[in-house]
Amino acid sequence: MNSNNNNFYFKNIDSVYLIAEIGINHNGNIDFVKKMIDYALVFGWNCVKLQKRNPDKSVPEHQKNIIKDTPWGKMTYLEYKHKMEFDKSQYSEIEKYCSDKIKFTASVWDIESVDFMDDFDVPFIKVPSAHLTNDDLIKYICKKKLPVLLSTGMSTTEEVDHAVELITSFTDNFALMHTNSSYPAHEEELNLNVIKTFQERYKCVVGYSGHEFGLVPTTTSVALGAKIIERHVTIDRTMWGTDQIASVEPQGMLKLVTHIRAIEKALGDGIKKVYDSELLIRKKLRGY
Repeated sequence: MNSNNNNFYFKNIDSVYLIAEIGINHNGNIDFVKKMIDYALVFGWNCVKLQKRNPDKSVPEHQKNIIKDTPWGKMTYLEYKHKMEFDKSQYSEIEKYCSDKIKFTASVWDIESVDFMDDFDVPFIKVPSAHLTNDDLIKYICKKKLPVLLSTGMSTTEEVDHAVELITSFTDNFALMHTNSSYPAHEEELNLNVIKTFQERYKCVVGYSGHEFGLVPTTTSVALGAKIIERHVTIDRTMWGTDQIASVEPQGMLKLVTHIRAIEKALGDGIKKVYDSELLIRKKLRGY
């Protein structure tokens, strides 16, 4: 992909932009990815997202040799992470499957993965909360002129200030995602009003990435001004994997879209007016 030809601009988002975060819920099975793409497409989501990393670079040294129970048996954490990665040909297959029907992208966990994803037609690159303080990674993405979606979980205001200052030294084509990085996140720790705080502090597009049980907090975030919604999605929450429990199954994906689009209509433009549907009632009750 030629990054300079990317015409995706966060400030041009009109209707709430919905990202179905497949993440690593595919358990290394590309057929699961295709099923979740199908659901996202049918239910009206705008984009599906994976996670891309070079485990040799992104897995901390102290975790690499930890033995883990996996669907493939006992293995080191590093071996498991390699099992979960798709190669270039598999990503090409995913891109072809999405075709011009739905966008796809990924969270990147290292510089090699930025180069990897830049070969595909992605609208933007996601920086996960784990790398909000990774200046080298953020700079590298910005220098490639890729739009940046930055997740802000487990971060202080000062850390977010620094990351935004760094990004804006390169581009204004970015957005922030408010989130709590616990899986699942507790309702009393969601702090949805941070969405308004970010809007006022950074004057940018702000979204919400929900890791909680249920759908109410995510739909509420739209009423608070979230212009991008991201939820982890899965075929079945009982599947193996750490992210499954905080993910939304297909019926939840449909409900979420339906509720969000209804909220968008209901919010209106904020200008008080008399609607045509009220005129007869007005005449009946007021005489004019």
